[in-house]
Amino acid sequence: MLGLYVMQHRQRFKQSIALREDRLSASISAMHERADLVAPGPERDELLKKTRQAETPVEIDGCANSTELQPLK
Repeated sequence: MLGLYVMQHRQRFKQSIALREDRLSASISAMHERADLVAPGPERDELLKKTRQAETPVEIDGCANSTELQPLK
């Protein structure tokens, strides 16, 4: 080849719902529902673990954007 490169462009689109708000919350509730349907065991434990991992950023974001927090003086 003569060193010609074809630049590929990614398909980009705007999400209609913000990640932190509804998409992540919807994902968390869907994982909770699936975990409720699965019998106790390793699969359910894994679903609950992923649910807790997904809840952490939501909690951190809630704390960071809290109106109760005041800057240190």
